[in-house]
Amino acid sequence: LQGPVIRWVADHRRHHAHSDVAGDPHSPVTHGFWHAHVGWLLGKERSRPSKYARDLLADKLIRRIDRQYVLWMVLTFALPFALGFAFGGTLEAALSALLWGGFARLFFVHHVTWAINSVCHVFGKRPYISRDRSSNVAWLALPSLGESWHNNHHAFPSSAVHGLDRFQPDPSAWLVRGLEALGLVRDVKVPNDATRARRVVGAADAD
Repeated sequence: LQGPVIRWVADHRRHHAHSDVAGDPHSPVTHGFWHAHVGWLLGKERSRPSKYARDLLADKLIRRIDRQYVLWMVLTFALPFALGFAFGGTLEAALSALLWGGFARLFFVHHVTWAINSVCHVFGKRPYISRDRSSNVAWLALPSLGESWHNNHHAFPSSAVHGLDRFQPDPSAWLVRGLEALGLVRDVKVPNDATRARRVVGAADAD
């Protein structure tokens, strides 16, 4: 329920293009913490896919998934309800599954996702040079599946791995690595040690 995929990508790319300056759709620096967390979703301003997601507009499969957004919205509630009824056999069981597998799940996931926009641009550590205030927030790492290594992500936005340093759990990266081991994905982009070292805060001063 975070919007059709093409619009989501357009917002995300615009965030990277204008991170924490005018034009960023959800920066706590320019608009405040509440706006960054959820307020931006309530506004009328939208990122233009024709500018930020032209490659996706040209992809037939992605366009089809994008058009089916309402179907995915219905299924995200219908499936927990149906499974609750199938295993519990009562309306009460179905409604309980809808509550916890539908509404409570989405409430939790959305606030974790929104915290990347708000918390991870205000608090945390910034080990790598970036053009913004993106930060790494360790306590959000597991709930966000590694997304809260946000300074790493902004320093190396093309990297498929966000938990780049030791003791940075990144479940999303583990999934990517597993798919790579099975031969289901290839050309996984991760910055090498030399590239990372050049972007460590203070590295230029040390030279």
